[in-house]
Amino acid sequence: RTKSHQFYCFSTHICSLNYVKMEDGESQLLSDEGQTPEPLLGSLDIFIFSLIAGLLIYWFLFRKKTEPVLDFKTFPANRNVVVFYGSQTGTAEEFANRLAKDAHRYGMKGMAADPEEYDMSELSRLKEIPNSMAVFCMATYGEGDPTDNAQEFYDWMQGTDDDLEGVNFAVFGLGNKTYEHFNATGKYTDKRLAELGGKRVFDLGLGDDDSNLEEDFISWKEQFWPAVCEFFGVEATGEDSSIRQFELVVHNDINMNQVYTGEMGRLKSFQTQKPPFDSKNPFLAPVSVNRKLNKGGNRHLMHIELDIMDSKIRYDAGDHVAVYPINDAVVVSRIGERLGVDLDTAISLKNLDEECNKKHPFPCPTTYRTALSHYLDINNKPRKNVLYDLAQYASDPQEQENMRKMASASPEGKALYQSWVLDSERNILAILEDLPSLNPPIDHLCELLPRLQARYYSIASSSKVHPNSIHICAVVIEYTTETGRVYKGVATNWLKNKEVTENGHKHTVPMYVRRSQFRLPFKPSNPVIMIGPGTGIAPFMGFIQERAWQKEQGKDVGETILYFGCRHKNEDFLYQQELEEFERVGVLTQLNIAFSRDQERKIYVQHLLKKNKEQLWKLIHSNNAHIYVCGDARNMARDVHTAFYEIAEEVGGLTHTQAVDYFKKLMTKGRYSQDVWS
Repeated sequence: RTKSHQFYCFSTHICSLNYVKMEDGESQLLSDEGQTPEPLLGSLDIFIFSLIAGLLIYWFLFRKKTEPVLDFKTFPANRNVVVFYGSQTGTAEEFANRLAKDAHRYGMKGMAADPEEYDMSELSRLKEIPNSMAVFCMATYGEGDPTDNAQEFYDWMQGTDDDLEGVNFAVFGLGNKTYEHFNATGKYTDKRLAELGGKRVFDLGLGDDDSNLEEDFISWKEQFWPAVCEFFGVEATGEDSSIRQFELVVHNDINMNQVYTGEMGRLKSFQTQKPPFDSKNPFLAPVSVNRKLNKGGNRHLMHIELDIMDSKIRYDAGDHVAVYPINDAVVVSRIGERLGVDLDTAISLKNLDEECNKKHPFPCPTTYRTALSHYLDINNKPRKNVLYDLAQYASDPQEQENMRKMASASPEGKALYQSWVLDSERNILAILEDLPSLNPPIDHLCELLPRLQARYYSIASSSKVHPNSIHICAVVIEYTTETGRVYKGVATNWLKNKEVTENGHKHTVPMYVRRSQFRLPFKPSNPVIMIGPGTGIAPFMGFIQERAWQKEQGKDVGETILYFGCRHKNEDFLYQQELEEFERVGVLTQLNIAFSRDQERKIYVQHLLKKNKEQLWKLIHSNNAHIYVCGDARNMARDVHTAFYEIAEEVGGLTHTQAVDYFKKLMTKGRYSQDVWS
């Protein structure tokens, strides 16, 4: 804004100076005939000159700085399997690393690559490398969208007509069948690369996170490699042992100011905060409010407010806030004790492949304690590849055999992994405790564990009303597992403990904002129908606040209808006081609440939708209403979908096929939006 203002003033100043000179000249210079002579520069000349000057200034101030982008020239000529990943939560990246590692077992050289770091318009150059191929592990995010790091590549595919003949490729998609657009990004990548002339080496793989994503990946992988061998005429080398990707470097005399303490990117970025803030540079937001929302029951639902006053962070109602949690310090210490390690040792894990762009698995140098606290996922159930690589460190033959069996694709191994790891919810500490002979080097364990990911929450506030704070509504995850251990969700328990004290000290949360397509209608006069049981109410608190603000601005605001659900009115009616006040003043034109367990027969939001079917159909079909659904994707969102189909059939007279098509069109038009999770 400052630069634009300077440009405007400067351009105007040029015009006014010329105008004054022209006026002065005309008043003083007369021809022999006493006529006013032609000025040196006419009005049009001055206008054009000013315009050019202004454009030059604009170009100088605002031209886009060319960022260094790696292209395929930087690929080593002997790297013939490049595995690109579109990853939002780290799983696709993890699968890509596993495929790149597997390539070694087939006499090929592999590397995992982030498409955001490469000029993907150079993809056709891959054919210059003999026996080469590109593999794509592509996750689908939100409503069929590509992940953040794959967006530019996705846009390029949509707009290019490059010839990819001679480029060999394969695609594995990561999705979830509970979502409407299952594996849309993987399907599109596979289809589009073939349309551009690429050669499909193996069929598209579709992983389903609603079932067992890793099993889907392993099944696809076991058929993928034989197909690759046949295609390129190569054979497996027979090397089936664990391959280390990183080597340990212990820093005995390092200056601790050079050691990472939890930063995601720049060293000391938590001490000296500099905008803009994003996933590599999160803002440390002070917690200004942390209160329990529910009045009873055995759960803990909380409302948290993050202070963003000095951050220059902007957000809109419907966006998501990402927070970087820290693992439970007790669990971290117990891992160190179990392995007999000094967790405060300063270390680096250095890539053995010097040509690889990924120099470290997490920011280094750091300490084992910091790595296990900030960078590694120690709470989730380990994947099969982790068990396979750790098995060699079990001195008891039976324990080693069981670990290898669980990592295998045999029916017996699958059943054992399902029962002993997944159903019993054993994290890495539980596995170490229940397999006494397992003693892996901690550096190898740190290499194998996946990265601890940011957690995303729908923002429960409007920036029009709360420009300096971001609100979160969340339920604390805590329960007892089959083994008798207490499972605690990493982020929610960490947030719960960020209590606001009276001594002036404020806890902070590393965070950034991720933009969303979940938006109120452009026209405030459009009616909105919001369905959000439980913590699904979060974005609608922001929407309602914004509709109230719009009314205060004198805008014509359409009907604002909320369908909320909870278990008991006297226990977990979230934001009861605020919602009833919004209804009293007319911001909420209708507040419909399903208390599922306050009567013998359970009542959910979809039942209330059916009860008001005539009114809803009129709003949707005749009044251009926008529908918003937030919450559980597996059950609630599907049931709500079904309720709307039935309303269209019963009131609108549509067939089931027509009803399905009708609401698909609403989605395409942006009039049926979902912010759901499974």
